[in-house]
Amino acid sequence: MANLTKIFRDAKSELSKVIFPTKPQVKSAFFSVFIVVTFISLFLALVDLIMSSSLSAVLGN
Repeated sequence: MANLTKIFRDAKSELSKVIFPTKPQVKSAFFSVFIVVTFISLFLALVDLIMSSSLSAVLGN
């Protein structure tokens, strides 16, 4: 039981050292990730379209 108490005390101590992001930081990170994911997905969709068109032309379908 004493060991469990020490674990919770240590966890609380470590959690007090964490610096949580502010709301503007979270918003900024969200929009950055959203933009990057959008561009990558559009790029991959374009590559897929080109590859499928090329393969269809080669196979004659």
